[in-house]
Amino acid sequence: MTNTASFCGYTYQYEALEKLYRAKQAAGLVVIGVPSQDFNQESADNATVKDFCDTRFGIDFPMTALAHVRGAQAAPFYAWLAADHRWQPAWNFNKVLIGRDGQVIATFAASDEPGGSALTNAIDAALAASA
Repeated sequence: MTNTASFCGYTYQYEALEKLYRAKQAAGLVVIGVPSQDFNQESADNATVKDFCDTRFGIDFPMTALAHVRGAQAAPFYAWLAADHRWQPAWNFNKVLIGRDGQVIATFAASDEPGGSALTNAIDAALAASA
């Protein structure tokens, strides 16, 4: 899962996230994008976000509706991360790897590239593990 934004310096990561999703989807990887305006770099409505992702990047992985990822209004998943794992996104394109058993395996900063070894090695290990 990654919190996303259309007007961020890391927006180019959509392309690598889509590539990663297509390459590892058959093995069980699901990439979920969570567009958020929490860092003031996202469009104001879901239709505009969807249009941007479709036309600029051809996104096929699931995207949620606009959601808060920090603070008192955080979506339930992010509220759970903050409460139980003491982690919240520090910026757009922070990533959370969840194992087949539903447990948090690792979190990654925006600077951790979707095609980089830190993330891909963790994903490969998670996909190799049984639930």
